[in-house]
Amino acid sequence: MRVPRVLVSLLVTAPLAFGLAGCDSGSKCCDPMPTGAGGDTGTGGNNATGGNSATGGNNATGGSGGSSASGGTNGGGGAKGGAGGATATGGLGGSAPKGGAGGASAAGGAGGLPATGGAGGAKGGTNGGGGAKGGAGGATATGGAGGASASGGAGGSAAGASGAAGGPPQQITTPGGTWNLAWSDEFNGSGAPDPSNWGYEKGFVRNQELQWYQPDNATVSGGLLTIAAQQVHILNPNYVAGSSDWKKSRQYYDYTSTSMTTSGKHSFQFGRFEMRAKIDIRQGSWPAFWILGDGTGWPQSGEVDIMEYYANKVLANVCTPNGSNCTWDSTNQSPASLGSTWADNFHVWAMEWDATTINLYLDDKMVNTYSVSTANSTNPNPYATKKFYVLVNLAIGANGGDPSGTTFPITYQVDYVRVYQKAN
Repeated sequence: MRVPRVLVSLLVTAPLAFGLAGCDSGSKCCDPMPTGAGGDTGTGGNNATGGNSATGGNNATGGSGGSSASGGTNGGGGAKGGAGGATATGGLGGSAPKGGAGGASAAGGAGGLPATGGAGGAKGGTNGGGGAKGGAGGATATGGAGGASASGGAGGSAAGASGAAGGPPQQITTPGGTWNLAWSDEFNGSGAPDPSNWGYEKGFVRNQELQWYQPDNATVSGGLLTIAAQQVHILNPNYVAGSSDWKKSRQYYDYTSTSMTTSGKHSFQFGRFEMRAKIDIRQGSWPAFWILGDGTGWPQSGEVDIMEYYANKVLANVCTPNGSNCTWDSTNQSPASLGSTWADNFHVWAMEWDATTINLYLDDKMVNTYSVSTANSTNPNPYATKKFYVLVNLAIGANGGDPSGTTFPITYQVDYVRVYQKAN
């Protein structure tokens, strides 16, 4: 039986609306250049064209990315297109690798200040990686077009459809219906995640996990959000000698990570919640993509774990509130049962939720289904009445196991998080 999750967040910009709910009883939550042409990988002069993989000078076009090599088991990704100059167009992304289990195609170069971003790379090979994102547009420009989606090969996963102007598709159709985009974060910038989308939990939070949560472990670069858990040895600022509170009794914290939440920023009732990500399945790792209901303490808030992984299990769970705890409707699969290279690839996790049913998917395969009426004994039923917000976090230890023999960092890479709602 997995340990339940109760949330207590200390957000930087928007604190959660509820407080502690059984955290300390062991519950899962709660707690200028000369004119001329640039050489290969060089910088173009003013008004010049950049070389391959080069950055164009002012008013110049960035060089196209070089093609990737044909490959064996793991072909390399195509090169990134050069960035455009101040008013120029970014270079095209290089082509994707050929051959078995290819890497992802390259991203288009970023456009200059008023320029258009370069187009994304081409379709993957036989077992190709995902089509690349289009380059980011300049300050007043449109982002480049997304690359073609990948063909999912053995052990690979199919990427989504090409993004219009470097962004997500505005409408999608699945066996569950037609859906319009309500909100997304494509992680196309650089630096910290977008503060208009995400707040953070801080410190020791829940489940006697080992990590100290802080914003610093989450970075955005190259079209991905990366949460990198690190091994450290830092004095716990809340330490109290002899305390019976696990959050205060630890003199030091030995791991740091990040837990991000849209609480107080974005919440939704019903819809398709979707994430494309790559998870680390080594000992100690406990990544999750989950939702909680607004305005009520756990478990009356409800909880759906669209994805969580620990102890060699990829899980999909729904909480039926039951007094001070949850009765869990849970399914799990081992990574090995999903394919020998499953953990090397990105995958798509999704939830489709309406007034009657919650369906959970991994790479378009339904892995769990839950009747909303199951929670009718809760007053009110959270899945029938509440808006829910999104959490993306990487815990260390506890259910994830002893991390002491694992080489750090442990990483969790996210391509996008999207929420769609049913088309009328």
